Amino acid sequence: MQGWMTWWETSGGERWLVPALAALRIVLILAAAWLLVAVLQKLVKTARIRIAARLQGEGAATRAETIGRVIRYLVALVVGALALMMVLAEIGISLAPILGAAGVVGLAVGFGAQSLVKDYFTGFFILFEDQIRTGDVVKVADIGGLVEDITLRHVRLRDYDGTVHFIPNSLITTVSNMSRGHAQSVCDIGVAYRENLDEVYTVMRETAAALRADAAYAPRILAPLELAGVERWDDSAVVVRCRFKVVPLAQWDVRREFLKRLKQAFDERGIEIPYPHVTVYAGADRQGRAPSLPVRLDGAPAREG
Repeated sequence: MQGWMTWWETSGGERWLVPALAALRIVLILAAAWLLVAVLQKLVKTARIRIAARLQGEGAATRAETIGRVIRYLVALVVGALALMMVLAEIGISLAPILGAAGVVGLAVGFGAQSLVKDYFTGFFILFEDQIRTGDVVKVADIGGLVEDITLRHVRLRDYDGTVHFIPNSLITTVSNMSRGHAQSVCDIGVAYRENLDEVYTVMRETAAALRADAAYAPRILAPLELAGVERWDDSAVVVRCRFKVVPLAQWDVRREFLKRLKQAFDERGIEIPYPHVTVYAGADRQGRAPSLPVRLDGAPAREG
């Protein structure tokens, strides 16, 4: 032991003690950071699996996976930043200038990429609050369509014409979702002024009952026809409003089939579905009289002279 101590003193080993201890602390910091990241990400993954099992809907698992991926990324980023600062402190590099420069750079990047940052924040809350799911039919940023994909950056929609729209999340201020709970299939029916509205109501109820009894449409219609009554008086028609309570995304098919069957029922009962009428005015003479137009036998105005 005495010989080892003598060698240590004569070889200048004391000057290597501090760097060796610093290197050991750096190794321990990196190992602890790696272990902490692994443990935290494992906890996040476990929590994500349990939450996804409780959520309902086709896109629930995807939404939970996206949120879990974001949280795992943030955990790795925060722990890695702390470990890097501790390593720099062990090396002897002052953090004050670095933090100052990082603040300036971060401020400049923040101004230049504030739209991108807003996209990510908005996307996170859209997923977290379950506003949109994959497979929903929604209207966002004045564009409607089927949701094909949701990320923290954008929402991908495909409209009725097949056009794909990529909408940045920062542009989404209001979400109109037509795929949740139930939908209402609203129909405005125009009939002539001469028609008996009680008879029109009866035909509409009978047609709706037959549609609901159809095996192809019974699972889609959740309640009997709700007849609101006269909605308004148009120039050539009395407009009657009604609606069906249906399963999500069935409102358009139910409405089209109901209008088709109602047209057939009106034709069978002789109920007129009016079109715009035009009254031809021949003008008045000096005495204020307005003579009628001569009419030919075929119903067309006759030519005088």
